[in-house]
Formats: sequence, C-alpha cells, structure tokens
Amino acid sequence: MSVALPWPFPRVLAHRGGGALAPENTIAAIRVGLDRGFRAVEFDAMLAADDVPVLMHDPTLERTGLVGGGVSALPAADLGRVDVGRWHSPRFIGETVPTLERTLRFCRDHDIWPNIEIKPVPGFEVATGAAVARVTSQIYADLIRPEGERTDRFDPRIPLLSSFAPAALIAAREVAPNLPRGWLVDDVPPDWREELARLDCVSLHTDHRNLTAAQVHEIKHAGTWLFCFTVNSLQRARTLFSWGVDAVCTDAIDRIPANLTPASPAAAYR
Repeated sequence: MSVALPWPFPRVLAHRGGGALAPENTIAAIRVGLDRGFRAVEFDAMLAADDVPVLMHDPTLERTGLVGGGVSALPAADLGRVDVGRWHSPRFIGETVPTLERTLRFCRDHDIWPNIEIKPVPGFEVATGAAVARVTSQIYADLIRPEGERTDRFDPRIPLLSSFAPAALIAAREVAPNLPRGWLVDDVPPDWREELARLDCVSLHTDHRNLTAAQVHEIKHAGTWLFCFTVNSLQRARTLFSWGVDAVCTDAIDRIPANLTPASPAAAYR
C-alpha cells in the first residue's frame, strides 16, 4: 500500500477558464473566474497550423467561432482574429483565440494555477503534446526542478499537463520530463495502475459520474492523485471530497466556491 502525498494544488478549478459564465478557453473567461476567487483553472490546448498551441476545445471553429474551418488548418495569428466570444453573450463580443504562451503569462502575472489539457486534433497527438510541453517549460523554466514530475519534488506553482491521448503524454514527457502529468479517462479502466506507470503520470483524471467510492479508495491507497470533471453540484463536490477525491473542475463557479474543502479530508480511504 502506498498512500498519496497531500494534493499540493487548489482543490476547485474553473472549467475552461470561467465555467459557464464566460466564453470557454479565453483570457476573458480566466478573468471572470478570477473575479469570483478562482486562482486555479483548467483549459484546453490545441495546435494551430504553424505548430503554435492555442486555447481551443473543438477541432473546428463552428461552435465557438460561428465560422467554418479547422483549427489545425489556420495559423495562430489568423485564429487570433476569430471572435470566440459572441456565441456566449454580447458582453464578450470581440474576444479572440489566445495562444498558450499568452495565457500562461497571464496566469503567472495573476498567480493563477493552470491544469492544461493537451487536446490534439486527431493525428496530431505527438506534435501537440511536444509543443504544449515546450511552451509550458519555457514559461515556467525558473520553477522547474530536476525530477520535478515526482509528487515529492515539483514546485506547486508548476502547471499540471493532462490528456486523454497517451501519445501526447509520452511526447510531452520526452520534451519536458520534469513537468507533472495526469491521464484523462471517461471510465477508470481495469489496467489503470499499469497504464499510469507506463505513462509516468502522477494523477488520474476521470468523469465523476462514472466513479464509485470503492474506486476512490483503491486509487488513493495506490498513492495516486485523483481529479474529477466536470462537477456542477455543490453536494456532489462535497461527496467526492468526502470519498477522498483530491480536486474537481466545475462550470458552476457561481455555485461552487473556489475555497471549498472537505469537512473530513480523505476520511473515506483512511
């Protein structure tokens, strides 16, 4: 048995920057989260045509940009002229696609901790993982320590990279081995221990709807950090924390407080 070290990061993250209150994956969204006390955010990073990582969830611009075209077909400068705010509400008209570099500099300037989901367009897993790790390691170079991917070694101000794509995580590790990584899954698979070890990840990130208290007990006793998405009920967040879940991200940043903590930390797996 190997019980995990305490989770060193904030416990509640604003999903895609500002949850449901702002256009996702934008600087405006992160500002909205910050205004509500969220100094921790989750957002998605995808690769533009010129190999520059930008904040985007979908492989096309149809939903958030209200225009046709694929993200991987346009350079970052062109994406930076696409209005991804007007779909949400008039308040955000003119908000555009930011680069990962600009976003991370904003986070550092405002003391915001990011969980960066590497979100590759299919076929670009390796390139996206490598590019995201490269930019992140450049922005946080002064904080990265040797063996900084280990739970007992990294500076808690360092971003946590995560992805559903194992190839992206492996590419990120090759470029920046001292950055911590998490593996994203919809359901916890039977071989989760072996896959986490293969990918050299410190955390498992999963859909809270498919998680049981027994699984939390098993994962935490193995010494693995556990992160849940996307939790929009305050009661559910409290339940997950009582089970021993380390952190959650939420769209409901107006209902779930940034400083929410469990009444009895990790009581379920002691």
